[in-house]
Amino acid sequence: MYARLDRARPYAVGLFRIVTGLLFASHGAASLFGVLGGAHGGTVAAGTWPGWYAAAIQLVGGGLVLLGLGTRAAALVSSGSMAYAYFTVHQPDALWPLQNGGEASAMFCWAFLLLVFTGPGALAADSLFTSRAAAASGRRDETRPEAVTA
Repeated sequence: MYARLDRARPYAVGLFRIVTGLLFASHGAASLFGVLGGAHGGTVAAGTWPGWYAAAIQLVGGGLVLLGLGTRAAALVSSGSMAYAYFTVHQPDALWPLQNGGEASAMFCWAFLLLVFTGPGALAADSLFTSRAAAASGRRDETRPEAVTA
């Protein structure tokens, strides 16, 4: 049973990455463009600190993570953005995320940090580039799902 789960790991990580990136990008799109319900009934004014920059990181970082392009770098910046949001916006109100409304910031921070260490998993656009580079050099790409052994 564990061998089957191990073979499915890259796909589970890939689906986790896709969903996390989509949700994060949706927050950015809502804040910047007022879509999907908008940022509390409107949009964030362009260039305002930190809201506009956070929304831009959410949209771009979430989109890159969703596609699996530069996943580790995008996830690191996104994780840091959410850590900043938690400690500057939410944590001064109360200690625990449940009390200060920072659950989403905390969860996104840790989810993106996990992706920094696990990588993009399967179904990532990065794998198109690494497989081409590996084929050109004649070596096997160990990060691709079919290269994982049980």
